[in-house]
Amino acid sequence: MKIYRFVVVLCLFFLSCDQKTKVEKEVEEIPVDIKVERFDKAFFETKPEDLAKIKKQYPYFFPGNDDNVWLQKMKEPIWREVYEEVQKKYSNFEPVREEFNELFKHVKYYFPKTKIPKVVTVIGEMDYNAKAIYADSLVVVALELYLGKDHKFYEFPAYIKYNFEEKQIMPDVVSSFTYRNIPAYPDKNLVSQMIFEGKQLYAKDLLLPNYTDAEKIGYKPEQIKWCEENESYMWRYFLENEMLYSLDPKLTTRFIAPAPFSKFYLEIDNDSPGRVGAWIGWQIVRSYMKNNNVPLSELLKVNAKEIFEKSKYKPKK
Repeated sequence: MKIYRFVVVLCLFFLSCDQKTKVEKEVEEIPVDIKVERFDKAFFETKPEDLAKIKKQYPYFFPGNDDNVWLQKMKEPIWREVYEEVQKKYSNFEPVREEFNELFKHVKYYFPKTKIPKVVTVIGEMDYNAKAIYADSLVVVALELYLGKDHKFYEFPAYIKYNFEEKQIMPDVVSSFTYRNIPAYPDKNLVSQMIFEGKQLYAKDLLLPNYTDAEKIGYKPEQIKWCEENESYMWRYFLENEMLYSLDPKLTTRFIAPAPFSKFYLEIDNDSPGRVGAWIGWQIVRSYMKNNNVPLSELLKVNAKEIFEKSKYKPKK
């Protein structure tokens, strides 16, 4: 009997591998050639007297009519230094462009109607909530926020600047892409928020197949391990405290929003990563997809209640 089960498991494993290989072969055949425009270089290498020319070329980056703001940024020593650091890091953007090609091959496979966007690099205002923005025909990447977590410019908390790495550009783009494609959840309870986040993380499973789970969610490897080891405990905590259907807005801050740690108000807090609710939501969506043959584009539209009920989610012990 044990031998029979082993053979069945082995067959399923190889069948899964063959299916994955088939998908990746089809993805590889999709023609994608991402165009990149270095607005950061164009802006800082333009003479102040030629500002009108670059405004005409990139009107969407110049809201308002006060040229003094842009002229000051062109001349300000600190922004000139930021520009120099960005050029040191990204003088050759080709490796990143190739990553974009790989990503959007997968996007076209799972979302065939998606337009291939143009990538525009900028130097923004150090707004870590807008590191990479997908907007239909454009992907805007703020390179000043991908210089490496230990860069001298960053005075942010460690849990925020940890993801100021080049490797986080693609996960950030996928987050922006999927948030635009997931309908807003009508229910504001905790489990709906968890599944909303779980959908965009599951999208990374398919769109970024060569990335680790830690890279997809922005954790350290040991934080992923902590979640895996404490999955059953966390789930029991949510159930016993009747949190899943709670509308308490504080639960978002405690378990969904970026934070140095999650807030169980227990001794485990300091060992836990932030956003464990999003991680649990990811596991719920993964469980749903194991039990339901749904295309990724449709998954994003399925309501949280249906996903939860059909997921048959059961944490590992």
